[in-house]
Amino acid sequence: MALIDPTRTWAKVEERLAVETDPRLRANLETVLAHMRAEAVGDIDGLLATLADDVAYHAYGTTEPALNPVGKPGVRRFYEELVASGATRLQLDVDRLVVDRDCVLTEGVMRMAYPGRTLLARGIDVDDRDAYYLYEARMATLWPMDEHGLARGEDTYTGGDGFAGIAQRKLRDEDMLDFAGAA
Repeated sequence: MALIDPTRTWAKVEERLAVETDPRLRANLETVLAHMRAEAVGDIDGLLATLADDVAYHAYGTTEPALNPVGKPGVRRFYEELVASGATRLQLDVDRLVVDRDCVLTEGVMRMAYPGRTLLARGIDVDDRDAYYLYEARMATLWPMDEHGLARGEDTYTGGDGFAGIAQRKLRDEDMLDFAGAA
């Protein structure tokens, strides 16, 4: 079994949608699902369509502006930089999903395949610039929702440093699956 399978990111959301009957909760889940799928294929316009105009991301534990974008132009730049980094093969293995009228919570283990060249640019010494390395950390994302079912942001909390020891976690091609489905 692959270590990174993007379809696991939204499996719990699809499971909940299959049984959810409340229209407001369904709308919130459908927005999160569309966002996750668009992110998996690098569809930045599709992803932005899931966001409210007053969107603001908060990566708690860091004040780095690039990780805390505000407004759709800032979020667009955030995702353009993510795509340019090559670190788009990811999976949030959700083990907890909570949905209410104003917020969705996804929590689980985040796994990302970071290219060696990107890690070298960040100052992390790796032995193969053309290989991918496993970032792994527990993450909770709160998705505050507006009255139209659009996400007002992503508020993320990460437990641990997924970069610690990353140079020793080289991935093989068979460890990573790409999502080829339409966003």
